[in-house]
Amino acid sequence: MPTVTTPDGAEIFYKDWGEGPPVVLAHGWPLHADSWQAQQLFLAANGFRAIAHDRRGHGRSTQTWHGNDMDTYADDLAHLIETLDLHGVTLVGFSTGGGEVARYLGRHGTGRVRGLVLVSAVPPFMLRTDDNPGGVPIEVFDEIRRGSLADRSQTYRDLADGPFFGGNRPGQAPSQGIRDAFWLQGMQSGHRNALECIAAFSATDFRPDLDAVSAAGLPTLVIHGDDDQVVPIAVGGRASAERIEGATLTVYPGAPHGITDTHPQQLSTDLLAFCKEISA
Repeated sequence: MPTVTTPDGAEIFYKDWGEGPPVVLAHGWPLHADSWQAQQLFLAANGFRAIAHDRRGHGRSTQTWHGNDMDTYADDLAHLIETLDLHGVTLVGFSTGGGEVARYLGRHGTGRVRGLVLVSAVPPFMLRTDDNPGGVPIEVFDEIRRGSLADRSQTYRDLADGPFFGGNRPGQAPSQGIRDAFWLQGMQSGHRNALECIAAFSATDFRPDLDAVSAAGLPTLVIHGDDDQVVPIAVGGRASAERIEGATLTVYPGAPHGITDTHPQQLSTDLLAFCKEISA
């Protein structure tokens, strides 16, 4: 399996498909690179080099005991980009992966990056605090932690059957296959890794990272469903688009959180159009 080895010895698995301008895809929690398979295949078939990696602790990458935080995830991503010597990268982050790519830009700059796409992403800041009163209460994340410790397998099943793909909404019927894939990918993550990642995606403040993106004038596309029950659009997509000067917000009406699977063709088409526009 293709991997890069980080300075602390973690092996980061990646899939590298196609030829052309590079697009690097960062996945959500508790998933891995396969969650991008529809978009990766589409981009690679349409003139782009599409690269998707498994975050440390997830999928086929090393289940390290430490390093389950956004700074380390961003540094791992930087190591991957530098090892593959990628330039002119379009960074695409879904959910937690949106935090990973935002923190990469905040820590490592935009020198190798041509554009940014945030999809159902956790930035700017999910957690409700005194200076972020519109955020999500910590009790929501504590409940996910309790469920993960009590019965991780069932917790992932409940997320897949319910809010992640909108199956708890009238008229929404995500396929059994989509839901099973979420559960399988989740169970391939390390228990400690996935547990600590809950704090990483919920309690990390990405506002300074988005400010750095804005200051750099990096072309940015924000895509979010307006029925996202995991990262509400007001907390995620709209707030990010408002914070990044010049960002374009594309809203998928009635769409849930997991639009990589529920809206694969629409998302693939939107990603391709953006990648072509900034690569012209």
